[in-house]
Amino acid sequence: MKSSSDQEAYNKKAKTYKMLLYFAMISIIMIFAGLTSAFVVSKQRPDWLKELVIPDTFTYSTIILLISSITFYLAKRAIKSNNHSLTKVYLLLTLALGMSFVFLQFKGFDLLFNQGLVPFGSSSKVTVSFLYAFVFVHVAHLFGGIISLIYVIYNHYKQKYNSSQCLGIELSGIYWHFMDFIWVYLFLFFYFFK
Repeated sequence: MKSSSDQEAYNKKAKTYKMLLYFAMISIIMIFAGLTSAFVVSKQRPDWLKELVIPDTFTYSTIILLISSITFYLAKRAIKSNNHSLTKVYLLLTLALGMSFVFLQFKGFDLLFNQGLVPFGSSSKVTVSFLYAFVFVHVAHLFGGIISLIYVIYNHYKQKYNSSQCLGIELSGIYWHFMDFIWVYLFLFFYFFK
Protein backbone atom coordinates (compact mmCIF):
# COMPACT_ATOMS: atom_id res chain seq x y z
CA MET A 1 0.00 0.00 0.00
CA LYS A 2 1.40 3.38 -1.01
CA SER A 3 1.70 6.20 1.49
CA SER A 4 0.02 9.49 0.61
CA SER A 5 3.39 11.11 -0.20
CA ASP A 6 4.32 8.19 -2.49
CA GLN A 7 0.94 8.44 -4.21
CA GLU A 8 1.34 12.20 -4.59
CA ALA A 9 4.81 11.76 -6.14
CA TYR A 10 3.46 9.07 -8.47
CA ASN A 11 0.56 11.31 -9.56
CA LYS A 12 2.93 14.21 -10.22
CA LYS A 13 5.23 11.98 -12.25
CA ALA A 14 2.27 10.61 -14.22
CA LYS A 15 0.99 14.11 -14.98
CA THR A 16 4.43 15.26 -16.17
CA TYR A 17 4.98 12.23 -18.42
CA LYS A 18 1.50 12.47 -19.90
CA MET A 19 2.00 16.16 -20.66
CA LEU A 20 5.28 15.40 -22.44
CA LEU A 21 3.57 12.64 -24.42
CA TYR A 22 0.74 14.99 -25.43
CA PHE A 23 3.27 17.56 -26.68
CA ALA A 24 4.98 14.84 -28.75
CA MET A 25 1.60 13.77 -30.15
CA ILE A 26 0.79 17.37 -31.13
CA SER A 27 4.06 17.58 -33.07
CA ILE A 28 3.21 14.31 -34.85
CA ILE A 29 -0.23 15.70 -35.74
CA MET A 30 1.49 18.73 -37.26
CA ILE A 31 3.71 16.49 -39.41
CA PHE A 32 0.71 14.64 -40.81
CA ALA A 33 -1.30 17.86 -41.20
CA GLY A 34 1.55 19.18 -43.34
CA LEU A 35 1.59 16.01 -45.42
CA THR A 36 -2.16 16.02 -45.97
CA SER A 37 -2.09 19.74 -46.86
CA ALA A 38 0.65 19.12 -49.43
CA PHE A 39 -1.41 16.21 -50.74
CA VAL A 40 -4.47 18.42 -51.28
CA VAL A 41 -2.43 21.12 -53.03
CA SER A 42 -0.66 18.54 -55.23
CA LYS A 43 -3.94 17.15 -56.58
CA GLN A 44 -3.83 19.96 -59.16
CA ARG A 45 -0.66 18.61 -60.74
CA PRO A 46 -0.94 17.16 -64.25
CA ASP A 47 0.88 13.96 -63.25
CA TRP A 48 -1.70 13.17 -60.53
CA LEU A 49 -2.77 9.53 -60.77
CA LYS A 50 -6.55 9.44 -60.29
CA GLU A 51 -7.03 5.68 -60.68
CA LEU A 52 -4.66 4.37 -58.03
CA VAL A 53 -5.98 1.14 -56.55
CA ILE A 54 -4.82 0.74 -52.97
CA PRO A 55 -3.77 -2.88 -52.30
CA ASP A 56 -6.05 -4.88 -50.00
CA THR A 57 -3.12 -5.47 -47.65
CA PHE A 58 -3.51 -1.86 -46.44
CA THR A 59 -7.14 -2.59 -45.55
CA TYR A 60 -6.15 -5.80 -43.73
CA SER A 61 -3.39 -3.98 -41.88
CA THR A 62 -5.90 -1.34 -40.76
CA ILE A 63 -8.17 -4.02 -39.31
CA ILE A 64 -5.20 -5.62 -37.55
CA LEU A 65 -4.14 -2.29 -36.07
CA LEU A 66 -7.67 -1.66 -34.75
CA ILE A 67 -7.68 -5.11 -33.14
CA SER A 68 -4.30 -4.31 -31.56
CA SER A 69 -5.84 -1.24 -29.95
CA ILE A 70 -8.48 -3.49 -28.38
CA THR A 71 -5.87 -5.93 -27.07
CA PHE A 72 -3.85 -3.06 -25.58
CA TYR A 73 -6.98 -1.75 -23.88
CA LEU A 74 -7.66 -5.25 -22.51
CA ALA A 75 -4.07 -5.44 -21.22
CA LYS A 76 -4.60 -2.22 -19.27
CA ARG A 77 -7.87 -3.54 -17.84
CA ALA A 78 -6.18 -6.80 -16.87
CA ILE A 79 -3.35 -5.05 -14.99
CA LYS A 80 -5.89 -2.82 -13.22
CA SER A 81 -7.41 -6.10 -11.95
CA ASN A 82 -3.93 -7.39 -11.00
CA ASN A 83 -4.33 -10.23 -13.50
CA HIS A 84 -0.67 -10.47 -14.53
CA SER A 85 -0.96 -13.56 -16.70
CA LEU A 86 -3.79 -12.11 -18.77
CA THR A 87 -1.91 -8.80 -19.04
CA LYS A 88 1.08 -10.69 -20.45
CA VAL A 89 -1.11 -12.46 -23.03
CA TYR A 90 -2.70 -9.21 -24.22
CA LEU A 91 0.62 -7.33 -24.35
CA LEU A 92 2.26 -10.09 -26.40
CA LEU A 93 -0.79 -10.29 -28.66
CA THR A 94 -0.62 -6.51 -29.18
CA LEU A 95 3.04 -6.80 -30.12
CA ALA A 96 2.32 -9.62 -32.59
CA LEU A 97 -0.50 -7.60 -34.16
CA GLY A 98 1.72 -4.51 -34.40
CA MET A 99 4.43 -6.50 -36.16
CA SER A 100 1.79 -7.98 -38.48
CA PHE A 101 0.65 -4.47 -39.32
CA VAL A 102 4.20 -3.46 -40.30
CA PHE A 103 4.64 -6.66 -42.35
CA LEU A 104 1.41 -5.98 -44.27
CA GLN A 105 2.44 -2.38 -44.92
CA PHE A 106 5.64 -3.55 -46.58
CA LYS A 107 3.72 -6.28 -48.41
CA GLY A 108 1.49 -3.51 -49.81
CA PHE A 109 4.57 -1.66 -51.01
CA ASP A 110 5.83 -4.83 -52.64
CA LEU A 111 2.55 -5.12 -54.55
CA LEU A 112 2.77 -1.49 -55.66
CA PHE A 113 6.39 -1.95 -56.71
CA ASN A 114 5.48 -5.01 -58.78
CA GLN A 115 2.90 -2.88 -60.62
CA GLY A 116 5.60 -0.35 -61.47
CA LEU A 117 4.20 2.17 -58.98
CA VAL A 118 7.38 3.55 -57.45
CA PRO A 119 7.83 6.66 -55.30
CA PHE A 120 10.75 8.15 -57.22
CA GLY A 121 12.39 8.11 -60.62
CA SER A 122 11.22 8.92 -64.13
CA SER A 123 8.21 6.57 -63.97
CA SER A 124 7.01 7.75 -60.55
CA LYS A 125 3.72 9.51 -59.93
CA VAL A 126 3.24 12.08 -57.17
CA THR A 127 0.14 10.22 -55.91
CA VAL A 128 2.19 7.08 -55.27
CA SER A 129 4.96 9.15 -53.67
CA PHE A 130 2.44 10.54 -51.19
CA LEU A 131 1.17 7.06 -50.34
CA TYR A 132 4.74 5.93 -49.64
CA ALA A 133 5.40 9.07 -47.58
CA PHE A 134 2.23 8.62 -45.49
CA VAL A 135 3.00 4.99 -44.75
CA PHE A 136 6.73 5.38 -44.11
CA VAL A 137 6.27 8.34 -41.75
CA HIS A 138 3.52 6.48 -39.90
CA VAL A 139 5.53 3.24 -39.65
CA ALA A 140 8.55 5.22 -38.38
CA HIS A 141 6.41 6.65 -35.58
CA LEU A 142 4.80 3.27 -34.95
CA PHE A 143 8.26 1.79 -34.37
CA GLY A 144 8.42 4.13 -31.38
CA GLY A 145 5.22 2.50 -30.16
CA ILE A 146 6.64 -0.99 -30.73
CA ILE A 147 9.84 -0.13 -28.83
CA SER A 148 7.70 1.30 -26.03
CA LEU A 149 5.58 -1.86 -26.02
CA ILE A 150 8.67 -4.09 -25.83
CA TYR A 151 9.88 -2.01 -22.89
CA VAL A 152 6.47 -2.39 -21.20
CA ILE A 153 6.55 -6.17 -21.76
CA TYR A 154 10.06 -6.30 -20.26
CA ASN A 155 8.94 -4.30 -17.21
CA HIS A 156 5.88 -6.50 -16.86
CA TYR A 157 8.11 -9.58 -16.74
CA LYS A 158 10.13 -7.80 -14.03
CA GLN A 159 6.78 -7.38 -12.18
CA LYS A 160 6.98 -3.59 -12.08
CA TYR A 161 3.26 -3.09 -12.77
CA ASN A 162 0.20 -3.62 -10.62
CA SER A 163 -3.25 -2.13 -10.26
CA SER A 164 -1.97 1.02 -8.56
CA GLN A 165 1.26 1.44 -10.54
CA CYS A 166 0.87 0.98 -14.28
CA LEU A 167 2.05 4.30 -15.69
CA GLY A 168 4.25 2.64 -18.34
CA ILE A 169 1.31 0.66 -19.69
CA GLU A 170 -0.91 3.75 -19.66
CA LEU A 171 1.61 5.93 -21.52
CA SER A 172 2.41 3.25 -24.08
CA GLY A 173 -1.30 2.59 -24.55
CA ILE A 174 -2.09 6.27 -25.12
CA TYR A 175 0.60 6.47 -27.80
CA TRP A 176 -0.51 3.18 -29.38
CA HIS A 177 -4.15 4.29 -29.63
CA PHE A 178 -2.99 7.63 -31.01
CA MET A 179 -0.95 5.93 -33.76
CA ASP A 180 -3.99 3.78 -34.58
CA PHE A 181 -6.11 6.91 -34.89
CA ILE A 182 -3.49 8.57 -37.14
CA TRP A 183 -3.37 5.52 -39.43
CA VAL A 184 -7.17 5.27 -39.72
CA TYR A 185 -7.26 9.00 -40.55
CA LEU A 186 -4.52 8.61 -43.19
CA PHE A 187 -6.07 5.48 -44.68
CA LEU A 188 -9.52 7.07 -44.99
CA PHE A 189 -8.05 10.35 -46.22
CA PHE A 190 -6.00 8.68 -48.93
CA TYR A 191 -8.76 6.24 -49.84
CA PHE A 192 -11.47 8.86 -50.29
CA PHE A 193 -9.46 11.88 -51.46
CA LYS A 194 -6.98 10.31 -53.87
